[in-house]
Amino acid sequence: QVQLVESGGGLVQSGGSLRLSCVTSGTIFSINSMGWYRQAPGKQRELVALIELIGNTNYADSVRGRFTISRGNAGIRVNLQMNNLKPEDTAVYYCKVTTFGPSRDYWGQGTQVTVSS
Repeated sequence: QVQLVESGGGLVQSGGSLRLSCVTSGTIFSINSMGWYRQAPGKQRELVALIELIGNTNYADSVRGRFTISRGNAGIRVNLQMNNLKPEDTAVYYCKVTTFGPSRDYWGQGTQVTVSS
């Protein structure tokens, strides 16, 4: 059974940085995209950053210029470098991998990011 495992969350002061990583415990074929989402208390889960198979990236307006998504060279890994963090970035961050043929989403269990003012 394939699992996604996130790491790198924690508590940081406003203006600080964190690097999130997501790795798979098994093999996933036909990956279409890998992304990071977040969910703050009382809010819906939202897209933070996405990287497609061909390397195209997409960012939420609120994080563009501060966050960078990248893929690892070994295995299936996706990273999220978060700089100049703000209190409004506080949320649980989830990794998602989407496949094609058939289309399927794999989610991680989430990692907490807390930014203090």
